[in-house]
Amino acid sequence: MKNRFFYALSAVCVIVPALAMAQDSSAAPSIPVDEIIRKFAAKEKEFKLARDNYTFRQTIRVMDMGPDGSRIAGKHELTEDVLYDARGRRIEKVVYAPMDTLHNFSMSPEDESDLRNIQPFVLTSDDIGKYNLRYLGKQKVDEIECYLFFVSPKAMVKGERYFEGQIWVDDRDLQIVKTFGKAVPDDLRKGHENIFPKFETYREQIDGKYWFPTYTKADDVLNFSSGAVHIQEIVKYENYKMFRVSSGITFGGEAGETKKPDKPEKPEKP
Repeated sequence: MKNRFFYALSAVCVIVPALAMAQDSSAAPSIPVDEIIRKFAAKEKEFKLARDNYTFRQTIRVMDMGPDGSRIAGKHELTEDVLYDARGRRIEKVVYAPMDTLHNFSMSPEDESDLRNIQPFVLTSDDIGKYNLRYLGKQKVDEIECYLFFVSPKAMVKGERYFEGQIWVDDRDLQIVKTFGKAVPDDLRKGHENIFPKFETYREQIDGKYWFPTYTKADDVLNFSSGAVHIQEIVKYENYKMFRVSSGITFGGEAGETKKPDKPEKPEKP
């Protein structure tokens, strides 16, 4: 996110390894940590491929809370359906997009990319080599027993976006069920400041197998050189529906058949 004063958004902060301490950080897991990482990264790749075969609605609400956080000074809102067109191509259909009234900051291209790729964070076997992972122990998310890891990029390639923070991995399904951290890197150059908030994303089990992101929230203060800006953000992912099934991908324990309908499903009215 970019500061309006520099025509540049999102918080100068460093995610420290102990964002949330594990309940039993000293206990070694029952299987080697490297094996846990290998297995959950493979399962995350399965999930990513599965999610590509679902349609869903994404609702984004970003609020400028002003310097003191006491009132909404402006909003950015967008509701869109992620669908397939008649030729089976992935498309995003805008359902609701009122005029942007943000005052103290603006949405940058990096913010738009983070909303789609970093906040619903997926760490697959294709991307695991880009990150350092440190095992912090076991911790429950609600009543779900999880392995807790601190994740940080090994190196940052110019133009690429990364996640830094913590992930909770279900110790049975070996999928991420919760994420807390931020997108990196920030741009702190005066006149080009582009700073990003800490966020928390929750997943829920859909169709009895995969854990899909359903809710992201952020409530952070972004410390620009011109002054602090309070931001709040809510993202909802709803109405997941299987649209097509690619051969070789298993859903709910049964192998799916390749299926490409002639027409996409008609989205529900907001």
